[in-house]
Formats: sequence, C-alpha cells, structure tokens
Amino acid sequence: MASPEQLDLTARSGRVKHARRLATRAFRDRTGEFLAEGPQAVREAVAAGVVLEVFATAEATQRYADIVAASPDWQVVEPEIVAEVADAVAPQGMVARCRTVVRSLADLDLAGARLVVVCADVRDPGNAGAVIRCADAVGADAVLLAGDCVDPLGPKVVRSTVGSLFHLPVVVERDVPVAIAAVRAAGLQVLAADGGGDLGLYDPDLDLAAPSAWLLGNEAWGLPPDRRSLADKVVSIPIYGRAESLNLATAAAVCLYASAQGQRALDPPVQRP
Repeated sequence: MASPEQLDLTARSGRVKHARRLATRAFRDRTGEFLAEGPQAVREAVAAGVVLEVFATAEATQRYADIVAASPDWQVVEPEIVAEVADAVAPQGMVARCRTVVRSLADLDLAGARLVVVCADVRDPGNAGAVIRCADAVGADAVLLAGDCVDPLGPKVVRSTVGSLFHLPVVVERDVPVAIAAVRAAGLQVLAADGGGDLGLYDPDLDLAAPSAWLLGNEAWGLPPDRRSLADKVVSIPIYGRAESLNLATAAAVCLYASAQGQRALDPPVQRP
C-alpha cells in the first residue's frame, strides 16, 4: 500500500528527466520501462503488478483513493510535473512509470489458444492500441506485433488500449513468417483479412469456430503477396454500402467478433445455480 509522499520536484529533477525520456523508444528499450497515463491505465498497471512509481497531482490523489491504496509508490507533485512527464495534451492527473509488459515469442505459451491476432507492419499508434483493446474485449489469447510495427509501449498506443495492454500477452516479433509459424504450430488456422479475399467473412466454407489467428496488414497497403501467402485462407469483409473499405481497427473488430461468436457457439452451456 502506498503512503502518498509530497515531492518538491522540478523539470530538471533526475526522476522527472528519467520519466520524460521514456517518451523515446530507444530509452524504453534500454531501461525496460514505459509510461502509463490516466486513471484507467494506471489502475490496470497497478493491478498487473508492474508499477514502479506514480506521479500524481494532489487533486488526483484525493479523487482516486483506491488507486493510491493499491499502488506501491505514490508521489504527489505539482500539475506542471505531470504535464512535463505525460505525453497527452490534456493529462488526467497521473502518470505511472512501469516495467515492460511486452513479451518475446519464446516466452509465449500458445497451448490451447483459440484466438490470436497477428498485426504485420502496423504503423499507426491509434490503430495498434485499438486492435489490442478489441482483442481484449473478445477474449483473445494474445496479440503479436510482427514485422516493422509501431512500439506497443509508445504513449499513444498505451493510451489507446485504455488499460487492455495489461490484460493479455502482447508480443513483438520482427520476423513475420516466424510469428505465423508459431501460431500455426499451436494448431491455429491462419486467416488473412484483406479486401481481395478468396472467401467472404460469412462464407459457409469458412470455419470461424476453429482456433484461428487473424493476420492484419498495414493501414495503407494492406497485405502484400508475400504476406498473403502465409495464410491458409484470405478473407474479405463484405461492403454493402458505398464505402471503399474499413479502417484497420474496425476490420479487426468485425473479424475478431465473428470468430469469437463462432467459437463460443460451440462452448457447453454455463450451469447456473
């Protein structure tokens, strides 16, 4: 349990400088640390046991007594210090310095997994965060960021996950074929989501109840031929209106919920007392 401590820090203080430098990927990689901003992200980081320290305003300290009580190290600072450390334009009163939660592929156990997301070359922080949040919502087993992807511990990605980053394994693997080989070795079929798919999402020949890994491509150019060839099937989402396409996060949500629904339809009914 934290005992809130009032710190008289300035922008030049060593602890503030250290936290601020976590805005850069190189420093995050070197230290194995990152920042979580706002009450929801900090609450989930505390629950996950990865928080090293929290910088918070007096107002946030008073408002979120439950997070204070659970945090291992709570520092009360002036709003200017929170603004100095935080990446958001309008900080929500608290920033936590955390140990990394990103795993390597070697540390990931996919035995028994039913639903996995593989993002190949996804560059937009908001999209990456939204996919992680959606994967959490559908009960997916893991998210793999493969190829030249955005850093999942970047401030904008962490904010976009709204705490989901702390709920399921997130893996970084630079080699896309290696990532695909890992999910296939775990017994999952690989479904590539692409506008030029051979099957529609609701095609009767597509078994959405089977354990599956959805392969998603870059926001701008999708999945090039060498990436598509890694999939067992290439699937398109039907467009009934005049929209040219769906954005990455929306397409991920549609595909993941279709699989989750198909898989749960086969689950035994829950016995209620």
